[in-house]
Amino acid sequence: MEFTGIYLTQYEGAILGPVAKLLGYLMDWIFNGLYAIGIPNIGIAIILFTIVIYMLMLPLTIKQQKFSKLSAKMNPEIQAIQKKYNGKKDNDSVMAMNQETQAVYAKYGVSPTGSCVQLLIQMPILMALYRVIYAIPAYVGKVKEIFIPMSEALYSQSGIKNFIEGLSNANYFSSQFKNALYIDNDPTYVKNVIIDSFNRASTAEWHSAMDLFTGQSDLIGKAMVDFENFNNFLGLNIANSPSFTIKTALADKHFLLIIGALMVPVLAALTQWINTKLMPQPENGNTQTDQMAATMKSMNVMMPLMSAFFCYTMPIGMGIYWIAGAVVRCIQQIVINKHIDKMDIDEIIEKNSAKAEKKIKKQQENIQRMNEYATMNTRNMGIGDKARLANNASDNGKNANNSVAGDFTKTVNAKPGSLASKANMVTDYNNRK
Repeated sequence: MEFTGIYLTQYEGAILGPVAKLLGYLMDWIFNGLYAIGIPNIGIAIILFTIVIYMLMLPLTIKQQKFSKLSAKMNPEIQAIQKKYNGKKDNDSVMAMNQETQAVYAKYGVSPTGSCVQLLIQMPILMALYRVIYAIPAYVGKVKEIFIPMSEALYSQSGIKNFIEGLSNANYFSSQFKNALYIDNDPTYVKNVIIDSFNRASTAEWHSAMDLFTGQSDLIGKAMVDFENFNNFLGLNIANSPSFTIKTALADKHFLLIIGALMVPVLAALTQWINTKLMPQPENGNTQTDQMAATMKSMNVMMPLMSAFFCYTMPIGMGIYWIAGAVVRCIQQIVINKHIDKMDIDEIIEKNSAKAEKKIKKQQENIQRMNEYATMNTRNMGIGDKARLANNASDNGKNANNSVAGDFTKTVNAKPGSLASKANMVTDYNNRK
């Protein structure tokens, strides 16, 4: 079996799987473009990839920010309605409150679930994006190709399974190790697992493989050099984490490498902090907004710290994506804020109010037409019923007359031994049937 199609690291989830494959095609296209112009670098591909994705999501981001702006202006009216019906639990009050609340939402042209919808659309994209970046060989053909000669050679080597199962990132492939195809030593499956494992292996573990499988050291060394060339970004191997890079750099006294590795989590935290500061902040003035402001303040502290921790422990490639994404969001947020500040909110509200009134009028007209149609059907049903009753009565009368006539004919015209008497016998027989 040849190394074609889906690799094991491609995510096969029902929702994220297809999205990841689509994003994988985009990543492969970007990398091939860089390869064609002599810049086959995964780090640059990740940056361009991130920019394209966030630009595609820009309309959703603008819509979400517009929703936040309108919500801030709308909230006092919503709170006034809630205060008006506070403590009233009867059905009439609940229905009246819901109607008034819906009228306010219609006035501002927003949906109670508007913000949630935007997030629901964005989240699968961002999660699938993570899957692609974390498993580059699964989606980028040029990167996959450098592993194939090595994996084919290592497949037949005694101890290869023990080696890949003992790697530091082997926990990511625990399900593959338990798969029946892996246990039965299926060639394609095992070779794919080898590729997946070496994609997550550190530089030291690559060297360990060269020392252990000496007969294949040349193939392993070539794959490592090619992979590191693809992964080299400003002197950093993006397949390694900053923590691992700093540890090895300290042993080699490579201080510039230490500084470079430290800059990844620091820049991730800094760009995330700037991004949170640029986000619309809730206005003070009531208990609800004060609580939201307190939550936002804590998030402004926690998010940068979490970004620093994740980008310190994860591969540098994920850190590049994190930083690039935060920078793009910052630029987008600055542009969006300027755009929203120029918007005439009162004009938007006036237009939305007109649309809402037109919609309500149309709904009322539809209801009226339905009522008229229902009345016409009722009348038609009455006419039809009367006609059917009249027809039935007529038919019953005819049948009765025929029956009487028949009986009269039998009694009056029948003579013993005549044809009429025989006809009466047939009639009686038919009536009994």
